[in-house]
Amino acid sequence: MTIYSQHPNRGKVQILATYKGSAGATSSTVTSLAEAALAAPIVDALNRISAFATVPVSVHDTRDGGFDHYPSKHLEALADRSARADLLNGAHSLWYEHVKLLLHQALTDLDDAIAAVPAPVRTAIHAELEREAFELRGALADYSEAISPPETESPRYWDFGYPFVIYDGGTPDLCKASREFMDRREEGITTDQRERAVADLRLLVTSYAQRQGSQAELEPADFTIFDEPFGSDGYYLTVKAPQPGDDDADVWSVEISRWEPDDPEDEECSSATGRILLSCACSAPPTAADIADLLNRNAQNPGQLAGWVETPVGAVLAGTRFVVTERDIS
Repeated sequence: MTIYSQHPNRGKVQILATYKGSAGATSSTVTSLAEAALAAPIVDALNRISAFATVPVSVHDTRDGGFDHYPSKHLEALADRSARADLLNGAHSLWYEHVKLLLHQALTDLDDAIAAVPAPVRTAIHAELEREAFELRGALADYSEAISPPETESPRYWDFGYPFVIYDGGTPDLCKASREFMDRREEGITTDQRERAVADLRLLVTSYAQRQGSQAELEPADFTIFDEPFGSDGYYLTVKAPQPGDDDADVWSVEISRWEPDDPEDEECSSATGRILLSCACSAPPTAADIADLLNRNAQNPGQLAGWVETPVGAVLAGTRFVVTERDIS
């Protein structure tokens, strides 16, 4: 319910919190820092935290044609560090559990960002998170139970359906289209299948967060990570988690493919189709560290993909734990 920004002021950089108040949009100073480079990651993390915390309680859960509300228990993690572990548990729905993962990552990023700042700044940031959680919980109680929130100086207003946060365009995982797409992935699956799908999504998102310097793209709704590093000569790598409701629910796979021109005589290669050259089907889910290491190796040496496709069936991709189970040598 709050948008954060940074502004220079008298030789320092102020971090401002802007929210809807009794007089409209209102700004207040959270803290000040000596350098913009220190403020930027803090502002970024605070905006993501605000968005991931606020949007789930500002939209309806429309699965199965209903108009239910999403849980609000995730708000406890803003002010209570011990509650963060709960963000990595649960199987309410694919979209909500994914947002909880993103909130956990944003809180971790904030910890990293404030590690290098003076203690008074850290205290001010923690107080801001407590204020955000307190105001949002109060607004929710008023909305859902008609319990008037405690009076505070410069109260922050919240309206269901109109979250005052930065996310549109910057965080597509929160948009309606992404939510509805993930909801469709749940259609027809059992409770047990949803739990497995959430666990797979959690592993996929965690491994993606652990990568370093990789240009890979996470597609949470597709349960894949796509990685085509610059200079790979048309080769690309795909990490695939099991699809929700798939009968072969325990099979993860790594594929190496290459783009092939649809028209070999088209010098500009205006269209191409990917051909899978090699597959590694995993008999058990890989670890997040194994996936992250694979992505890191690909980023560090894009030419390695061309070498990996020469790996025979039954051997491991060099430097990894992934065993080749199928290879197209045509």
